[in-house]
Amino acid sequence: MRYVAAYLLAVLGGNASPTAKDIKTILGSVGIEADDERLTKVISELNGKDVNEVMNAGLSKLASVPAGGGVAAPAAAAGAAPASVDAPAAEEKKEEKKEESEESDEDMGFGLFD
Repeated sequence: MRYVAAYLLAVLGGNASPTAKDIKTILGSVGIEADDERLTKVISELNGKDVNEVMNAGLSKLASVPAGGGVAAPAAAAGAAPASVDAPAAEEKKEEKKEESEESDEDMGFGLFD
């Protein structure tokens, strides 16, 4: 993914056909060492193609990916019939504790270009 991102940055910068050296320069500027095999594959796959056409082709493929509509159902069911006044307060306390533990993970073990 980092190689594709660097390729797209080079194209957005005005270089219609970035070379391996261009992509290595971009990745090196953020401290990433480029793998020649992967870099060659990305360049060979994208060389000579219009990046906008490639992205539009990918967008049509994303249309068939489910977007996860099941999240709203439990929230609606919980708000529809509260059992007592104490139950929602207890649920809120549990949710607050859960959110605090999630917030403590600052970088979650990966970076933007990993």
